[in-house]
Amino acid sequence: MADPSSYRPATGSIPTSPGVYKFRDPDRRVIYVGKAKNLRNRLNSYFSNPAGLHPRTSTMVHTAASVEWTVVDTEVEALQLEWTWINEYNPRFNVMFRDDKSYPYLAITMNDEVPRAFITRGKRRKGVRYFGPFGQVWAIRETLDLLLKAFPMRTCTPGVYRRAERSGRPCLLGYIDKCSAPCVGSISIEDHRELARGVVDFMSGSTGRFISERKKEMAEAAAELDYEQAARLRDELTALQKVLDKSAVVLSISADCDIFALVTEELEASVQVFHVRGGRIRGQRGWIIERSDDHGPAELTTDYLRQAYTGLDAEAIPKEILVDTVPSDLDSLESWLSRQRGSKVTVRVPERGEKRAALETVAKNAKEALVQHKLKRSSDLTTRSTALKEIQDHLGLPEAPLRIECIDISHTQGSNVVASLVVFEDGLAKKRDYRHFAIHGEAATDDTASMYDVVSRRFSRYLEQMASDEPDDRFGYRPSLLVVDGAGPQVAAATRALSDLGIVDISVVGLAKRLEEVWVPDDPFPVILPRNSEGLFLMQRLRDEAHRFAITYHRSKRAKAMTSSVLDAIPGLGESKRTALLRHFGSVKKTRAASIEEITAVKGIGPALAEKIAAALREG
Repeated sequence: MADPSSYRPATGSIPTSPGVYKFRDPDRRVIYVGKAKNLRNRLNSYFSNPAGLHPRTSTMVHTAASVEWTVVDTEVEALQLEWTWINEYNPRFNVMFRDDKSYPYLAITMNDEVPRAFITRGKRRKGVRYFGPFGQVWAIRETLDLLLKAFPMRTCTPGVYRRAERSGRPCLLGYIDKCSAPCVGSISIEDHRELARGVVDFMSGSTGRFISERKKEMAEAAAELDYEQAARLRDELTALQKVLDKSAVVLSISADCDIFALVTEELEASVQVFHVRGGRIRGQRGWIIERSDDHGPAELTTDYLRQAYTGLDAEAIPKEILVDTVPSDLDSLESWLSRQRGSKVTVRVPERGEKRAALETVAKNAKEALVQHKLKRSSDLTTRSTALKEIQDHLGLPEAPLRIECIDISHTQGSNVVASLVVFEDGLAKKRDYRHFAIHGEAATDDTASMYDVVSRRFSRYLEQMASDEPDDRFGYRPSLLVVDGAGPQVAAATRALSDLGIVDISVVGLAKRLEEVWVPDDPFPVILPRNSEGLFLMQRLRDEAHRFAITYHRSKRAKAMTSSVLDAIPGLGESKRTALLRHFGSVKKTRAASIEEITAVKGIGPALAEKIAAALREG
């Protein structure tokens, strides 16, 4: 690797203007592109203290062999040029969001003489109107089929259209009234273009006009006893209404906006967007990113907005964009978006009302998308094998850890201390072997004592099962690797517990959450797994699952402790009578305010018991 000082430019030679810079490796390949309001300040930050940089950024600086820059007039130009170069060079150290799946769109070729409607997943083309993306291809096919009942425009390919022109006969869609057959002159080119404009306007949110027009025309046709025309209009109205019903209403007002939400974890992030037109969701889309640098939510928001709106037609950009985090370079971003749209675009965080509620819904979808991405990734056999091999190699284990157990301690300021034990076999969760531990007495004084207690209890059972004639599957297996949530002290406590039991063939490591460091026994320095490695991903998922399982049990115990009351200690007041009492009055507080006669009215409680209850509540 190169020493950054070997190619550091002289500070005085770097301009203080806005600009874009490129780091290149020894082979002159661009490995990173960035922008800056002040090039001198930004570039100096890479070289002044390389050791203090984020690990990914430090690797980039030491991989590079040169840096160059281009000065621009404004921050908006820097924003545009940076994105142009990122797409051109695809630098390995730049963040790039990728779609979590391929989405279908409804496309209308308004740039054609005879516009065509079709479904596509390909790249956007200039002059083509796109609607969506839709979550499922069947949903867009169904929508298009319904739209053709009201707007029978062309959907055939150019080859089919030319063949129909030559033969003078329309295709099947023309015969069943799903196409107005401009190929054979059944409708004029201009009238057909008007049908295409109708589809574009309807999908853009101008739905009320088409609904009201058809209702009026249907009433007029019925008044004139033209029942065939009225029936046709009725069918068109029904089709349009079904299209509307498929679009969920998220805002009571007829608003046009895009709503973005970002969910981040240590190694990955998920973005979801709802495209709302006329108060209805017209499309949904998502991206997943591996967080391999020091970009925070503000920088990531700028990145995904820039990626989402690059190359779009002006009408595809709404005048209002709602986000959950104010992006960095907000002014520059709004200026760029406004220039793209041709009119003012506002990016803001909604604080209350319907738009805030809609944003929370989008955030739930982003979180769910990240969960599904993790499950899909962890279910791949090749990926799991790679992860286990990486863990073995980086930690120097004698064997691949086919069975890994992880222990996590949970408590609230030392009360209701519990622990969880989760099990992964072949890289997948084995929930049947999950266990909870309640921790009491001296073992609950601190995390290390709790860890010693839980490891001792779990592996004491293991030794008992090994000596038993009828072993219990729950504790009879030996893990290849024991992971504890924590750093050196927790690892030392777990190792000491195994040593006291005479167990020496189980490897122990700790995973610290703050920097994802892996701690091994008797080593003052942690092992750092590559941030984008499958091994670290598996370790993180294991630790997070143990934490989730421990938190669930801790909340359950805490809830039970909170619901316990002075009623529990009253002699003669069993569980069924206690339940009847609380159901009758609603709470202990209301029971305390009740008279003895009112308490006696509860089924199963006599005068003597009612007096005991009243006396106990007065004392409590």
